[in-house]
Amino acid sequence: MQSEDTQNPEKFDIPPVTGPYADPWSLKKIIALASVFGPAAIVASVSIGAGETIVVVRAGAWAGYDLLWLVLLSCVVKGVFVTYLLGRYTAVSGEYIGNRLAKLPGPRGWLLIAIIIFEMIGAPLAWVPIAKPCGSLLHFLFKETLTSSVSQQIWENLFTSCFITLALLFGLRLSFEKLEKQQLIICAILVVGTIVGTLMVRPDFGKAIVGSLRFGHLPEFPAWTPEDAVKNPLLTMATTFGYVGGSVMGYIVYANWVSIHRWGMTSHQNIGAIRSHASGRDRIDYLPEQPEQVSRLRKILAPLRWDIGMGAIVLFIVTGAFMLSGAAVLYGLESSFEGWSLLTDQASVWKNIHASLVWVYYICIVVALWGTLQALPEIYARVIQEFFQAVWPNREWSYDTIRRWVCLYIFLTTMVIIWLNIPFDILTQIAAFILANFSIALMMLAAIYLNFKLPSAYRTRPFMLVGSLISAVVLIVFAGISGWGLFVKHFVG
Repeated sequence: MQSEDTQNPEKFDIPPVTGPYADPWSLKKIIALASVFGPAAIVASVSIGAGETIVVVRAGAWAGYDLLWLVLLSCVVKGVFVTYLLGRYTAVSGEYIGNRLAKLPGPRGWLLIAIIIFEMIGAPLAWVPIAKPCGSLLHFLFKETLTSSVSQQIWENLFTSCFITLALLFGLRLSFEKLEKQQLIICAILVVGTIVGTLMVRPDFGKAIVGSLRFGHLPEFPAWTPEDAVKNPLLTMATTFGYVGGSVMGYIVYANWVSIHRWGMTSHQNIGAIRSHASGRDRIDYLPEQPEQVSRLRKILAPLRWDIGMGAIVLFIVTGAFMLSGAAVLYGLESSFEGWSLLTDQASVWKNIHASLVWVYYICIVVALWGTLQALPEIYARVIQEFFQAVWPNREWSYDTIRRWVCLYIFLTTMVIIWLNIPFDILTQIAAFILANFSIALMMLAAIYLNFKLPSAYRTRPFMLVGSLISAVVLIVFAGISGWGLFVKHFVG
């Protein structure tokens, strides 16, 4: 429905509040709101890669419970504020974030192109630390049936190459609808599996609570701490922070998925006209100013808030559980994992406690890492298509074509990295800086900019704005620590 305005005849009324969002609070309404969980489930499950299953567990093995605050901080900053601000802009304005960010001062779309370049540089560096430990684990499981004339390293590289190839092939055939259903199942397996595994190792929850609240605390290094962590403690912390929550495109694509679900203003019957209008204006001048219209929009944002809240909880439960396991089991055994056999070594430790833990661990690990890799082509292609369309609007950009080219690029670059046998720490530290710490800090500043492009009545509430500003500062600080740590390590030290 479209209303007239003497100063601007193209004001678009807010869609009516319908369904459970219009009903009074009840158990039925809560269940209905919980059923919207979907896009944030993909963000959470895709984020659970090498960071949660390896980097976080490894940190718990030498830091005990004292770095749990890093997990909590990263989940709140990224899982709540970054995701919310980016998703909210599309839900409120109705337009894709790429269309607005393409108009930033300077060459058209410079930020969008920069984000794509950063992601494509860092993506292969992130894929290998996810896949290669899986290759090592698969070699460990099947080594009795393999010929001994081929070295262990070659077998591990072959398994890793196959793991990535299959993930890319399946990713090419995965639609968004199937991806969402798959990741919901993966989230359920991860949450149940990690909770069961954590309870079985009986962590000290008192120390866990203390460790979660000691923000900024850097624990003392025990004798078995990895040498690189001792030499580069701040870089190690920044890498752990960066790897919790995944890469920047996982947060950018959330806003696109909000549009697919038709949340907020994207459910408007004239959404095409809204986007066409917005594309030619520097200001968001088409939203009605009446208080009842503003209130109506805030009400239809309910699925966004619930989805993000549940996603952040899942991310914290799973990531925190992995660190708790490392602290409860590996710290006491003075375990220090090096090389690519991290998953295999961890499984061997669980077996010493209880044989059933090994299979709980295997299932959670394989499901998590496979789900991550298989979902990434969809994320890359969807964001690149949106950004390219915003930068070069007169040309049509095919989602399927972009996805095929991205998969080919990932395949070629990861094969080179795998067979060059580049060390784990180098890959994770560079990837954490490029894909997470620096790029997400950049996008958080962009998200705050987008919030201020909205009319004042439609901007986020003050407490969320303050939280977003604090989150931006946190991200900038960790980006600085990560970048400086890499420079000192490779060019000074």
